[in-house]
Amino acid sequence: MKLRPATQHGLKGQRLAALFLLGALLFNYPLLQLFARGDMVFGVPLIYCYVFSAWAALIGLMALVVERGDSNG
Repeated sequence: MKLRPATQHGLKGQRLAALFLLGALLFNYPLLQLFARGDMVFGVPLIYCYVFSAWAALIGLMALVVERGDSNG
């Protein structure tokens, strides 16, 4: 098992904290209200498309941060 430097572990934590804040912003009332209209996308309400797209994007970004390999070899 290869030990990582403390600075690299801290950077990963900072990125995850930033993703948490992004998620809090994406699912906050003012932004959700923009998509809470009666519009439909392929028969699905726009708010559902937004929520599931934002959720999937956050999961994908978290996977990138967590699974990112060590760039030093």
